[in-house]
Amino acid sequence: MCGIIGIASNKLVASNIIQSLKKLEYRGYDSAGIATIVNGEINEKKCAGRVDNLEKMLLKNPSNGSLGIGHVRWATHGIPNQVNAHPHSSDEVSVVHNGIIENSNILKKDLEKKGYKFKSQTDTEVITFLLTDFLKDFDLVDAINKTLKTLNGSFALGILFKKYNNIVVGARRGSPLAVGYGPEENYLGSDSYALKSMTNKITYLDDGEFCIPIQGVFCRNEERCPSAQTQHPHSTPYQAWTGKNLQYGLFRSAPNSQVQL
Repeated sequence: MCGIIGIASNKLVASNIIQSLKKLEYRGYDSAGIATIVNGEINEKKCAGRVDNLEKMLLKNPSNGSLGIGHVRWATHGIPNQVNAHPHSSDEVSVVHNGIIENSNILKKDLEKKGYKFKSQTDTEVITFLLTDFLKDFDLVDAINKTLKTLNGSFALGILFKKYNNIVVGARRGSPLAVGYGPEENYLGSDSYALKSMTNKITYLDDGEFCIPIQGVFCRNEERCPSAQTQHPHSTPYQAWTGKNLQYGLFRSAPNSQVQL
């Protein structure tokens, strides 16, 4: 069992991620990590041991960024060390994961044939490289759908993308994933307890769903989304896609800007 957190905000998120991870240490405490988007690049920091070790690392070398994911681990694939700690990142994608990917060995062999070099012993790194590979030929939504359909097993995921640098993606199958809504911020977490210090507006994804919290605005399904003619005070009209049991709108929080996929 592991714990994950994701925040899409208009302010720096590292401190809130650290505090949320401390609340998730009952789910794992052999390693911890965080990834943010800084100057258009994925900035990953992780360590063996408890969240306190990660916090000390960030005090010496801060992880800036208004978009981030974090993880605490209880080792299932690979020994507890810094290399096997989450997040697992490529140049384009960073992933935190709770669960087990049952077909990871087969997928790893296929990806190695394509030239991907694995650093860790974890099943999670397979997800990172699958997404990276699908993004070469498909847009964000199709790449996510194809990746999730390829995976066997259970998962709750938090995902950052270098190219789509104002969104965090959450997905679940078998493992729980809470979603929180706040003013100018949206959240993902393994449970509501990790989010309650930031918001009291919390729901859970249904099994098989994925969502895209954005800096400032979140839409998960049809009844929550405004019509295409309406405007949120901090966004232009949304673009919408329909996935499995899910419709979601994408916004930027800055005025007169819109997510382009």
